[in-house]
Amino acid sequence: MEFELLGWPADGPTLRLDHERFAYAGKFVMSSTGKAVVRDDGEVVAAVAFNADRTDAAVCWLRYVTVRRDSRASGIGPRLCAYVRDRALEREFDRLKIAVNNPYAYEALHRAGFGFTGEETGIAELVLTHPLPATPDERYRDGLELFRARDLTEEERSFVATRLERGRPEPSVAERS
Repeated sequence: MEFELLGWPADGPTLRLDHERFAYAGKFVMSSTGKAVVRDDGEVVAAVAFNADRTDAAVCWLRYVTVRRDSRASGIGPRLCAYVRDRALEREFDRLKIAVNNPYAYEALHRAGFGFTGEETGIAELVLTHPLPATPDERYRDGLELFRARDLTEEERSFVATRLERGRPEPSVAERS
């Protein structure tokens, strides 16, 4: 697996992804966000788009994370987010944020060293940040409780219940990418 930063927002990188194999594929043709990918044998298997916050230039927002359908649940998504996180921290950014709308992404980002801030966006996404907020274990459970109160599939409901019992995962990709 090869991790590659295609460019920062100012570079205007674009990326064409197959909409049948990648969620959010149309978001990657926009040139207003930076892009990073994971390639396996030269083929893109995951991508992330990111940009600086409009009101705080020290904050980098991860906007869209997508993993090719046949590569999901392999840990590539959190590793890619950790890769971009490390590159952004090497630049002018001192914090990263991402808003997630499902418990699977929530769990994956915790494994990448992010933590729930206690904030939600206006479209019911939970905001996570790196570095971790105060009381990350308590906040982790708070976010899962918010998901549990939603209309979830039986699989999602079971996933959330298991994670509530187990507690916050140790960041498995926090220091490597």
